[in-house]
Amino acid sequence: MTVDDRFTPAADDRQDAPLEGTRNEIITGPVSDWATDFSHTEGEWAADPYPIQDDLRQRCPIAHTERFGGGWLPTRYEDVAAIAYDTESFSSRSIIMSNFRPPKEIAPVGGVPPISSDPPFHHDARKLLLPAFTKTEVSKREAATRAFCHSLIDAMEGQEVVDAARDYAQHIPVRVIADMLGFPQEDGPRFREFIESALEGVNLPPDERIANMGRLFDYLLVQIRDHVDRPREDLTTFLIDAELYGQKLTPDHVAGTMALLLIAGIDTTWSAIGASLWHLAKTPADRERLVAEPELLPTAMEEFLRAYAPVTMARLVKEDLSWNGVEMKAEDWILLSFPAANRDPAYFERADEVVIDREANRHVAFGLGIHRCVGSHLARMELRIALEVWLERVPSFTLADPEAVTWATGQVRGPRTLPLRRR
Repeated sequence: MTVDDRFTPAADDRQDAPLEGTRNEIITGPVSDWATDFSHTEGEWAADPYPIQDDLRQRCPIAHTERFGGGWLPTRYEDVAAIAYDTESFSSRSIIMSNFRPPKEIAPVGGVPPISSDPPFHHDARKLLLPAFTKTEVSKREAATRAFCHSLIDAMEGQEVVDAARDYAQHIPVRVIADMLGFPQEDGPRFREFIESALEGVNLPPDERIANMGRLFDYLLVQIRDHVDRPREDLTTFLIDAELYGQKLTPDHVAGTMALLLIAGIDTTWSAIGASLWHLAKTPADRERLVAEPELLPTAMEEFLRAYAPVTMARLVKEDLSWNGVEMKAEDWILLSFPAANRDPAYFERADEVVIDREANRHVAFGLGIHRCVGSHLARMELRIALEVWLERVPSFTLADPEAVTWATGQVRGPRTLPLRRR
């Protein structure tokens, strides 16, 4: 089968294939007790999950819910780490805790490899991507990223109040990932729609959610076909040409990995940038110190990642098992909260404080185990450059209206709106 054969309209029978798996009743509304009825999609969690996690860690460290068809929420570092490393008991075939469980047969590849892949396939799928995300490769994008950050601030000229989320943070990873994949830069607004639909739309009616994901993969297929017709040096062409086990990647593998890079590679980073700016806007002492001591920024940046880790991942229980006193059933969700692990006082001194000169900081913002973020070097570069440029160009700023700050719901948490007043 030639490359062209894989991506021709005749070969694309994805929309005609029945979507198998398990659906369950959608349950929304106020949480009655976070220990027995938690939901990461409710506004209270989005606004401030940390007191909830701290309370659970004390009185019910592995919370349960009947929502989403049943799931568990570990809040202690040791439990989060143990589950992250245990690929024998827990599957990654679906990483978004929702009202749909894909069929077991999609393992070990999953829908968006390698993050949805189980061993042994995961190792080889991840290895394919590593060369594109080394420190050396990432460093080649620094100059363009810095210039783009300056251009975003140039566009704010004359505005006393700006939305640092929508006008700054949310543009930076969009541009970087679009360049890496060879996508049109003007498609940025579409990327944001795809991201919000995938990560925040887990309680939408099934038909609507399926349609939304269909639009994402239709878009990716258009980009793939364009690259087949006009190959160029970017990550999309690399995936089209890549081989695994002596064969070209399947169309689902190519499109799934591109979907992963587009969604996870963008929202996680803009959330980290936005949360860091939010902290500095409401904490003038930290902002003033970083302006006066810019060499401290790399250390402070790691503390922002610890304290405001944006990413929570999901796993599925493979078989019935007892885990630290709770009885987990096959196909139960596990909501693997890296933010909760990062604030466990058993592992971090002054865990609930943001200490910008914290030196011992083995945070898990990028995950643990085999699925540790392959793009961590890229994310760190974008976060560092975004903060360096902002503090250089806008050294004095505050929250224009603390009540107007909104946060994303779901498993990637960061500011969706962040009005700042420049001084």
